[in-house]
Amino acid sequence: MKNYKRNNLIGIIPAFFLFLFMPVIFSSCAKKNYLHGINYNLSGDQQVPDYSKLDYWASHPWKYDPADNTPSSLPKVANDSLADVFFIHPTTYTDLTMSMGWNAQINNAKLNRKTDRTTILYQASVFNEHCRIFAPRYRQASIKAFFTNDKSVSDKAFDLAYIDIKAAFEYYLKYYNHGRPIIIASHSQGTLHAGRILKEFFEGKALQKQLVGAYIIGMPVFENYFQELEPCKDSSATGCFVTWRTFREEYTATFIKKEKDKTYVTNPLTWTLDDRFAPASLNKGGILKNFNRVIPHLVHAQKHGNVLWVNKPYFFGNIFLTIKNYHIADYNLFYVNIRENVKTRIKSFLGK
Repeated sequence: MKNYKRNNLIGIIPAFFLFLFMPVIFSSCAKKNYLHGINYNLSGDQQVPDYSKLDYWASHPWKYDPADNTPSSLPKVANDSLADVFFIHPTTYTDLTMSMGWNAQINNAKLNRKTDRTTILYQASVFNEHCRIFAPRYRQASIKAFFTNDKSVSDKAFDLAYIDIKAAFEYYLKYYNHGRPIIIASHSQGTLHAGRILKEFFEGKALQKQLVGAYIIGMPVFENYFQELEPCKDSSATGCFVTWRTFREEYTATFIKKEKDKTYVTNPLTWTLDDRFAPASLNKGGILKNFNRVIPHLVHAQKHGNVLWVNKPYFFGNIFLTIKNYHIADYNLFYVNIRENVKTRIKSFLGK
């Protein structure tokens, strides 16, 4: 997916939209007893992550972290660990001054805290009912790497980030996997790296037999990107991937109009690739600012060309929501549907 870095910008997300979907403060979450707590102040000046240490994982089964939380309005169930999720978080290094250069410093406490209290809480947590979650901290590329016209600079930034992701995945395979079923999950910049992980470690390899599925969301997956991996055709298919980018209906961004190749688009309300309209009644619930409040029937959804079209989300105060690119809410708008689909695919995989 290296070939669509700059031509598929997400844009700078307005502060109000960030506030609605990914605030940088926790909703009330019950802390559990784990072997290790959260440490944002990683010691020393070492800039290369050491994945043998739990501090270099934003989420890990052996420590408390925000991905362990579940919205309080959802039914309480006994969590199990039928599969593992390797989750690659999106860009949280959005400092336009690029105070850390083209890549984030791994020991930046402020950025690590921001990552955990946004994407790890609001996205990675969707997988916690039946999965152990492994989400590495990595030297992510700056958001400006998506905008620069200097391809050599952006390539270096994304390649450095991938070096960390690859190292984390190799460490996970060697010390934690032990033949367990795997789900690859990601969003935005994370999906750039997830595509490379799937091609390098799964496609045409023995590890492909362990792949429950991949949730590679927020970036286009062009039809010619994979050679063997295919998109999931329905809600229970395994060894495949799902993907979508969310926009307000009747709106087509300029960079979407410039895309010459077709992309796969999954409708997360039906888990199919067709362009049938899926009513909001199929939406079992999304989450906004209040992590503990699940809002049912938040949006309807329909595939339109290379993207997923939805209505303006139904919530109190939506009159102030004018943005039409819902990139940051790709997971939020379909939180419960994704959560239930993960369970469906795992059971289907184990049944096979």
